[in-house]
Amino acid sequence: MRGFVRLLFGRRARLRWVHLVLGGALATPYVLVGEVVIGPVTGSTNVFGSFPLQLASFAVGLPLAALTSLFPLTRPLEAAAVRWLCGVAEERLAFGPARTRAARARTAAWFTLHLGFGGIVAGMTLAVPPFAVVLIALPLVAALRDSRLGLPDVLDHTWALALAPVVGVLSLLALAGCAAGAGALLARWAPALLGPAPEDRLAAAEARAADLAVRNRLARELHDSVGHALSAVTLQASAARRVLDSDPDFVRAALAAIEDTTRRTVGELDAVLGVLRDGDAPGTAPAPTLDADLDGLLRHTRAGGLRVTATVAVEPGALPPVLSREAYRIVQEGLSNALKHAGGPDGRGAVTVRIGPADGHLEITVENPVTGAAPARPGGGHGLRGIADRARLLGGTAEAGAETGVWRLCVRLPMSGSPEGS
Repeated sequence: MRGFVRLLFGRRARLRWVHLVLGGALATPYVLVGEVVIGPVTGSTNVFGSFPLQLASFAVGLPLAALTSLFPLTRPLEAAAVRWLCGVAEERLAFGPARTRAARARTAAWFTLHLGFGGIVAGMTLAVPPFAVVLIALPLVAALRDSRLGLPDVLDHTWALALAPVVGVLSLLALAGCAAGAGALLARWAPALLGPAPEDRLAAAEARAADLAVRNRLARELHDSVGHALSAVTLQASAARRVLDSDPDFVRAALAAIEDTTRRTVGELDAVLGVLRDGDAPGTAPAPTLDADLDGLLRHTRAGGLRVTATVAVEPGALPPVLSREAYRIVQEGLSNALKHAGGPDGRGAVTVRIGPADGHLEITVENPVTGAAPARPGGGHGLRGIADRARLLGGTAEAGAETGVWRLCVRLPMSGSPEGS
């Protein structure tokens, strides 16, 4: 019983009833236009006083409503009303203007149904409650029986008078049932008529995929630049602390490298965050490349006490920009791993970096001895996973692992056919 009452008079049913009444209100101007047409056609001077002529005016007005539904704001407004009043999930509705012929046809069908059902339910809402109240009160109020109020003669019988309150209550229940049923039907049809078309869903999916790709790239940039900077600064500060009293020149160089590393990383961080902030222009700091920034990267890494031997057998300035940029990040991440795992007891480990052509590919190799335990995540942490992602996006390969006490990272990137944006 409680479920039945909730179905007819619960919050959702009441909101859908309001939605139908709003549809009836929207239908009123079209009905008035219909009356202007029906009056001269039928020769009637009192269309409002005839129920059949009112229905005819309603029938004439609905096609006019379908035509005006082609207004661009119709679908957004109707979708918003359906979301809040009919309880339809937001992702099942399209809130943009209908742009294709099929979408406009569905919008016109929905608007016609909304106004049609709404006009009927709104009319019943205005007429049925007063009639039901009269029937319920009729046996109790003699003045109502004496005034007649246009009631049928059958109510003169005692049995009919006794049944009048029952009929009145049933009329109210029937009204609530009609409103609940019409509201449920509209809520069920709304996704099909106001929802996104397959091409809209495809466009939305492509937009989400593009957004995720951008965010993943930004996440890689943040991890590589900030992660390397923190590793380098940590090692530089540790090395400077150990030789603070015995080698002041080294301490000065390490502090200068820390200052330069943090300043450069803050610029990169600001550039990346500028892209993430809605409405902000991207940062002005250029993306680092092999040609412009490799020497500085090696210098800052050596300033922390790590012995780095680098062999570059290719002209960095001749590489495509995107290849030079991604190769720089790969070398940077390789050196970050070396900073974590190649430091000996004195903090001054050795790393070998080789960059050169090999069978139409740019081959990047970073090797360092593993003096302590193997990396905690031999399957690859975020950095190695980021390297693999960069290589895959450029059509290359990446391999990393420990062999006989040496950690080796080898990445091969095609030197031709690299995309110009990523």
